[in-house]
Amino acid sequence: MAEPAATDGSFGRIIDCRSLSPGDLVEARYNGRLYYEGKVTETVPVLGMFWILETRTGTRKLLDPLAVQVVRVGGG
Repeated sequence: MAEPAATDGSFGRIIDCRSLSPGDLVEARYNGRLYYEGKVTETVPVLGMFWILETRTGTRKLLDPLAVQVVRVGGG
């Protein structure tokens, strides 16, 4: 069964970066494997992407929610 898409600030898969805000905690997975986890620092709606500060490495990552499965896991 497909996971519902979150577009209103609720939990679930994120497919539109405009539903994210700085401080949101997200996970990014590909083929079920966790690649990144961190807090959103900036959204770039014109590109449909957003930046996170990755928890494990402390580096910034630019994520495309159409390329990886992004799920909101907590708030700021």
